[in-house]
Amino acid sequence: MTSSTTLTGTYPMTINGQAISSTDSFGVINPATGAEFARAPQCTPQQLEEAVRAAEAALPAWGADEQQRITALRRLADVLDEHVQEIAAVLTDEQGKPLGAAAYEVSETARWLRASAELPLPEETVEAGPDVSVRVVRRPLGVVAAITPWNFPLLLLGWKVGPALRAGNTVVVKPSPYTPLSTLLVGELAQQVLPPGVVSVVSGGDELGARLSTHPGIAKISFTGSVATGKKVAAAAAEDLKRFTLELGGNDAAIILEDAEPEQILKGVFWGGFINCGQICAGIKRVYVPRSRHDEIAHLLAERARVVRMGPGTAERTQLGPLQNKAQFDRVAELVEEALAAGATAVAGGAPWDGEGYFFEPTVLTNVHEGMRIVDEEQFGPVMPIMAYDTVDEAVARANDSTFGLSGSVWGADIGRAQEVAQRLHTGTAFVNDHLALSPDIPFGGAKWSGIGVENGHWGLEEFTRIQVLHTPTRS
Repeated sequence: MTSSTTLTGTYPMTINGQAISSTDSFGVINPATGAEFARAPQCTPQQLEEAVRAAEAALPAWGADEQQRITALRRLADVLDEHVQEIAAVLTDEQGKPLGAAAYEVSETARWLRASAELPLPEETVEAGPDVSVRVVRRPLGVVAAITPWNFPLLLLGWKVGPALRAGNTVVVKPSPYTPLSTLLVGELAQQVLPPGVVSVVSGGDELGARLSTHPGIAKISFTGSVATGKKVAAAAAEDLKRFTLELGGNDAAIILEDAEPEQILKGVFWGGFINCGQICAGIKRVYVPRSRHDEIAHLLAERARVVRMGPGTAERTQLGPLQNKAQFDRVAELVEEALAAGATAVAGGAPWDGEGYFFEPTVLTNVHEGMRIVDEEQFGPVMPIMAYDTVDEAVARANDSTFGLSGSVWGADIGRAQEVAQRLHTGTAFVNDHLALSPDIPFGGAKWSGIGVENGHWGLEEFTRIQVLHTPTRS
């Protein structure tokens, strides 16, 4: 099947299994050029009502047939694999990442959907006596709102839609207005295998997200995005006592120990911070190094940054694309400029590229410290601040002195010692000699302001369910 998106140049929403346009639309910018290249439909309040009503209508049959859900998720993964290049091209145009990375994201989304299909729904017998049986089972919540971000539009769609559908819920998806097109395309392709109303995809700005979050027909909100918006989502959910999962920002610290190998730093630490142009919530955003090795490590990372191939995602051999949008580009430029004015040194990069698009040089900063916004805040860009420490206790204390607590990592040749240090990090995930090692069967979530709840594995699946106790007499 070739989607109508490709045939007509339009990007329809999907509501109740149908491709739906709108009376209004908004522009989508290619971040490699800074120019509008497509338009997406602006969902009206009436169309949102139709999407929620369709999801409510599809819920009983979908929730009742577990085998249908398993089969449909497997087939949906196959559909994505069959259309990898088509979807990846759209994703690169709107998000900016290299085509190879975009294709990998589509394939990983399919992998996550398959993993969701294979997850068993937990059931537990807590009492089995001569007179009564008590079982604890999991039931779907209802209609789920999945609100996804612009850095990994499809992968994080899979993280939400896979377990939501496996548990028996139906879903209304709202992608970021910066990157709606690949999600709209996937929503359209999904109708090959999903009954009408099971997944609808609507597009629009913040006002659509607010309407979706407060809609009385929504039982749960699964949101990935900024802390500020996450707080608004939580407040909206509280008004109606909706369930919610929030995967928010991070300011991940990497602590490099005295015995860390240069190869670990060049590969693991560097790409743990610069992958996806630094636009990843669980990426390395602060690096703490022993004072005795500060200059050596700064030199290693700076040399690596200087040879990274940055350019449009469609160009051959590009490793890093642009920042995704003008607001993020301006924020990164402001934070770096402010740090340099306060005494920081750019040992690599430090400025935007000349020319069109939202490109910012891979930047390594020294002479930085806590109290600078580039260190204290989540910069979400291709910037790596490096700071010296005198003792490991000091490094751990400084790493933990943050409102964020998503991930962190410790690097060293003595794995046992590195693990001891990693266990002291106040984070949802603590890595040893790795960062961003994510998997469908490993829970992912944050401490403090980095989120509420978890995604992935049976832990993530259970967040899309409610417990029901079945209390049954065993004798007539």
